[in-house]
Amino acid sequence: MAKLVDQELDLAVKQYKEFMTNIPENKSPRTYDSTKGKITTMGKTAWTAGFYPGTLWYLYEYSGDSAIKTEAKKQLKFIEPDQHFTGSHDIGFMMYCSFGTAYRITQNPHYKKVLLTSAASLSTRFNDTVGAIRSWDWGEWKFPVIIDNMLNLELLCWASKNGGNQKYIQEAKSHANVTMKNHFRPDYSSFHVVNYDPSTGKVISKGTWQGLADTSAWARGQSWGLYGYTMMYRETKDSAYLNQAEHIAHYILTNPHLPEDMIPYWDYDSPKIPNAYRDVSAASAMASAFTELSQFATTDKKAQKYKDAAKTILISLSNPPYRCKLGEDGGFLLKHSVGSKPGGVEIDVPLIYADYYYVEALIRYKNLFINKKS
Repeated sequence: MAKLVDQELDLAVKQYKEFMTNIPENKSPRTYDSTKGKITTMGKTAWTAGFYPGTLWYLYEYSGDSAIKTEAKKQLKFIEPDQHFTGSHDIGFMMYCSFGTAYRITQNPHYKKVLLTSAASLSTRFNDTVGAIRSWDWGEWKFPVIIDNMLNLELLCWASKNGGNQKYIQEAKSHANVTMKNHFRPDYSSFHVVNYDPSTGKVISKGTWQGLADTSAWARGQSWGLYGYTMMYRETKDSAYLNQAEHIAHYILTNPHLPEDMIPYWDYDSPKIPNAYRDVSAASAMASAFTELSQFATTDKKAQKYKDAAKTILISLSNPPYRCKLGEDGGFLLKHSVGSKPGGVEIDVPLIYADYYYVEALIRYKNLFINKKS
């Protein structure tokens, strides 16, 4: 694994140095359109805008390559205005994955200021009656909360621990508790969207937007839950979050539809299994989460199980058919992700957040299991 991890990170540095040359000025890469032979880009307020600079900072941390750092800083400048953006719950993804990673590496006080402003912006979306952060401002829902929103809580937790308002971490805990109460079925699979009445806090409906059906288990949603509750345990040491993460882990690892290579189908309940699309983005987030969860596991047996799961996923992602070759797909690292199957968009393509969590998982695995031994 030591050889594989370094080999993959070395290749990722080469790929992203090519990737950098293919991205237009003031645009954020999202996916690759093979029919047009070019990278699909988004503006600065896209929910995915933080993943490219975040991946660059991880690769700079690993390599020390000055060209990677220069591009990373340029991308931070591009999305910096998002610190004031209150129109999306995904400001956590946008700003913590980018500026948060940059601040951890550089300790630049300007990056810290941006993060604290970003947390204040995210906090404006918290509703005291519901006890959660509103996800979307569109659609027919009154107050939608999606499972993805668990990952935006890391920004709030960090802010309260680094000079920000103490209410931020309390809002994060409240959101996690409300989600734990209402998003999960008895088997610990997750609904994608829970719609609340903002005036009473009561649940109106539970369903999906990106999964197969309201009753199905959308693969990336399960990974978001695993990652989110593992992170919340790290930040709060509340055993309820660790227990939740382990329950979600058990659901995933014992699911009869989880393939042997542990790259899940886009929905665990797809009727087309074993011929359904795989979702590499769900797998990469899962690998990163399992790597961290192995450090908190309540038993040695579970810790080994989570470590083994992360190892299996990383080996799978680092080989065909999932790994892009140098010069392939515009410079992306991974293929075969699914954005929204019901929406008919980004199906069986590279996705920037798959790359981000893959690199994060490789670096986490290296730091926890390889460097620790040496």
